[in-house]
Amino acid sequence: MKIAPVKTPLVAKKMFPNYIWDIATTNKELYLTFDDGPTPEITNWTLDTLKQYDAKATFFCIGSNIEKHPTIFENIIKDDHAIGNHTQNHIKGWTTKTKNYLKDVKEAQTIINSKTDNLQSSIVTLFRPPYGQIKPKQGRKLIALGHKIIMWDVLSFDWEQDLSEEKCLENVVSKSKAGSIIVFHDSVKASKNMMYTLPKVLEVFSKKGYVFKSLS
Repeated sequence: MKIAPVKTPLVAKKMFPNYIWDIATTNKELYLTFDDGPTPEITNWTLDTLKQYDAKATFFCIGSNIEKHPTIFENIIKDDHAIGNHTQNHIKGWTTKTKNYLKDVKEAQTIINSKTDNLQSSIVTLFRPPYGQIKPKQGRKLIALGHKIIMWDVLSFDWEQDLSEEKCLENVVSKSKAGSIIVFHDSVKASKNMMYTLPKVLEVFSKKGYVFKSLS
């Protein structure tokens, strides 16, 4: 069941102006993001697909998954994609005490930093809250610690089991525009819709002259 619109309303962006919802640009650029990895079933496939279009993306990784699949995480880095923090245990901000939430984020950040050797300041400051759930206080604390909170302009809804592959594709193609931050998931749950949609999105927008960039 959908709990959010495909396209983030302008009012939501204005309510939380300190979060990044899209990138202001007139250039033909899109920002693909992938949450919940790395996973052996889908992440390497995602990397190979992006490579076919010389596309860069941002992977919001779960700390515990990095620990379980370090080689796959290294593959993301080797392909020069950006890395974002998606908490250590994929926790919900709305039901987690702020102190515990920050601790979970810090644990994931420590793992990310140890694997990336702080290659770029941008690579270790991006953060996306799981489920988009984050309390205002949690957001303020994370921003004070130097994190950029990345939300989205377009949700593919690739994880929705009752959503058809065609509708998933339509969600992205019909709602994306220059500067859109688009959410996919390199997870088993989302794999059916994502594996159908991603190559077609890359093809459609590449033919229109778009390039796919990572966040910084």
